[in-house]
Amino acid sequence: MLEKIDLSKAITNVEYKKSEKLLKPKLGELQRKAWDLKIPVILVFEGWHAPGMGEYVNRFILSLDPRGYSFNTITKPCCEELLKPFIIRFWSRIPAKGKIAIFDRSWYSRAIIECLGKEKAEQEMGKYLEKINYFERQLADDRYLIIKFFLHISEKEHNERFKELKKADILLIFEEYEKELSRDLDLIHNYNEYFPFVENMLEKTDMPYAPWTVVEANDRNFATLKIMMTVIHAMEASIEQATRTSAEKTLKYPDLGTGGVPQLKNSILETIDLSKKMDIDEYKELKKFYQQKLATLQYELFRKKRPVVVIFEGWDAAGKGGDIYRLVENLNPRLYRVVPVGSPNDIEKAHHYLWRFCEAIPRAGHITIFDRSWYGRVLVERVEGLCSEEEWKRAYREINEFEEILTQAGTIVIKFWLHIDKETQLERFNSRLADPKKTWKITAEDWRNRSRWDDYKIAADEMLQKTSTTNSRWIIVESNDKRYSRIKVLKTVVEIIEKELKR
Repeated sequence: MLEKIDLSKAITNVEYKKSEKLLKPKLGELQRKAWDLKIPVILVFEGWHAPGMGEYVNRFILSLDPRGYSFNTITKPCCEELLKPFIIRFWSRIPAKGKIAIFDRSWYSRAIIECLGKEKAEQEMGKYLEKINYFERQLADDRYLIIKFFLHISEKEHNERFKELKKADILLIFEEYEKELSRDLDLIHNYNEYFPFVENMLEKTDMPYAPWTVVEANDRNFATLKIMMTVIHAMEASIEQATRTSAEKTLKYPDLGTGGVPQLKNSILETIDLSKKMDIDEYKELKKFYQQKLATLQYELFRKKRPVVVIFEGWDAAGKGGDIYRLVENLNPRLYRVVPVGSPNDIEKAHHYLWRFCEAIPRAGHITIFDRSWYGRVLVERVEGLCSEEEWKRAYREINEFEEILTQAGTIVIKFWLHIDKETQLERFNSRLADPKKTWKITAEDWRNRSRWDDYKIAADEMLQKTSTTNSRWIIVESNDKRYSRIKVLKTVVEIIEKELKR
């Protein structure tokens, strides 16, 4: 692919300055339009590890209003980032709607660097690229405009640029700068070793929703103008798409019930036996036993650097708070975190719906417990019409991919649906109203949600069937009896962690 690129293309300084005067105002105008239309833009700059990248990027961003973009230099991850799954590191840097995020190097450079030298480098690289495709498609589906550039120079030009810097006594400063930022200096001089990985990367991640543009970068003037013109054309197309009427817009993925997502079967929740109970003596004995085991397992998880995500979903008043309390009662608070998930704030609404959860994904050896989670997209947001039908249908695949990223990075994912019947919920609602110490637990929203029980039941059934995967299955907890529910949760968490630690 790269060998066929004509790197002799060049533009004179006079031609460059003439074109630049026309293109710069156009870029500024398009940035303002994208801002008004709330179109988020991601610009990825990749290329050979040689001097020149900074100049191309700087020439380009001088056309933009600095209030509307963020500049991200991706270098060697810090200790905190290394303790999280690869692609999760980059979620925090995606732009809000209407803003532009510019990446000087990106997840692509990191994928190559972290795979080079490994025993099964190509196989590892394939896994990284698969997760990158998930990430970019999820963003593109949420109307993010992704523009990716690979700045290509010949090996001869690559070596010449370093010679020029050496003659000018600048190379030492450049290398010290690179060393401070990334300490990946071996790649700077290993053009041939890097080449096959780059070709594979470009081939496997050149997608309609996030295509690569290879920029002939031997000549700086030609490269800068090509970057400007490519961004202009892409932003014009995105703005035109955003201003179409609803009837003119077409869905990218209209058939979201297929393509690897299981079709809806008969109701799962109808088959659950809610009569299961446990007496107080057995409850006390088992509670002490499993809490002690879990406390021991917590340190084993930390020692083996295995993160755990525990998700609690279920009906209002099903007992999520009580189950979580018993789960963490004997744990070390330094190694776990409980994240209550409510309605997204304005900043969270301005990003992809998964964005707000990435910060809470646990570091290696830690536990995060979600009291409600990203499943809100296919439950409350679906039922209450807070997202479009296209968005919640697409979310089944997105959530499965997101959890696959976690489990393949070693995260143990445990998901509970706490199930009660409608009569038990009413009893608990009335009990809360009658107890002054518990009235804060019952709100008008709880009663409104109850009035839509059947709609939520349909949504929950579909969620349970379409997002229960091999590595992150749903566990339905019979919760009419609180003691039974609490012990089942404790027992299940202990057994799953023990099984995973033996692998």
